[in-house]
Amino acid sequence: MISVRYHIVSIASVFLALAVGVVLGSSSLSGRLLEGVGDQKEQLQQRVDRLSDQRDDLRAQVATSDRFDRSIAPMAVSGQLDGRSVVLISSADVPDAERDAVAQLLRDSGADMTGQVHLGEALSDPERASSLEGVLPQLLPAGVQLPTAADPGTQAGGLIGPLSLLKPDGQPQVGEEARAAAFAGLSDGGFAAASPGLRPAQLAVVLTGGRQDGENAGDKAAILARFARQIDAAGQGAVLAGTSGSAAGTGAVGVARADPAITSSLSTVDNADTGAGRVAVVLAAREQADRKAGQYGVASSAQGPVPDTRG
Repeated sequence: MISVRYHIVSIASVFLALAVGVVLGSSSLSGRLLEGVGDQKEQLQQRVDRLSDQRDDLRAQVATSDRFDRSIAPMAVSGQLDGRSVVLISSADVPDAERDAVAQLLRDSGADMTGQVHLGEALSDPERASSLEGVLPQLLPAGVQLPTAADPGTQAGGLIGPLSLLKPDGQPQVGEEARAAAFAGLSDGGFAAASPGLRPAQLAVVLTGGRQDGENAGDKAAILARFARQIDAAGQGAVLAGTSGSAAGTGAVGVARADPAITSSLSTVDNADTGAGRVAVVLAAREQADRKAGQYGVASSAQGPVPDTRG
């Protein structure tokens, strides 16, 4: 006769066997899983190492290419702006080294550099627009009228343009004393400052940084783009040049290129922090002197790397 104790022992044996089977099976499965994960990790690490090597190679190639471009840039632009005068206007986010490099290449091209205008952070700050609007009419020299457009970029360009550029016939638009007084007022407000002895020029290069960041980034870029457009209208031509990233939607070059009304007359360059880009700036200024406009650089919105100088 089978006792209750026999049933209990039998059931316990069954559960014990099941438990041992589960443990053994899971241990074997875990081992295979761990082995597979280890193989995948090793393969991924090898891929990461290959991609890192490729990245380093590409960086080295870009650096070498840029050094080459910088070395031949003076020869590439030699004589392009002989007999032309140029004023360099730079926004507050442009590093000194980038501004100096562009200025030097303009001189290498034969341009008469008449001076520089440094835009303050306040000029492109939308929150200071009302202050700028109040200051500009007070600084307006006799004979100069502000544009009817109310945006701060156009308004600022409507004053700084005549202060910095010659009329199409080569005559100054503002007297020396009036120019000095107006720039003194702009400087006091943190909007713009002129280098000592600034003379008006035929052409202007408006140099900006890359993509604008932070709050009101798009508005800041729009102010600089419209400022450059008004500078272009004030003289014989202008080039808006930005560093890498400037062709993005929150970069001044990107905003300008998105508006056909601006690019119909204003030239732009989106990589002025490279040797090739600075050559494009000079050649675009020459193109402006010939009453032509184009969009240059490496972004998809550019026509090509540099203007076509053939013929």
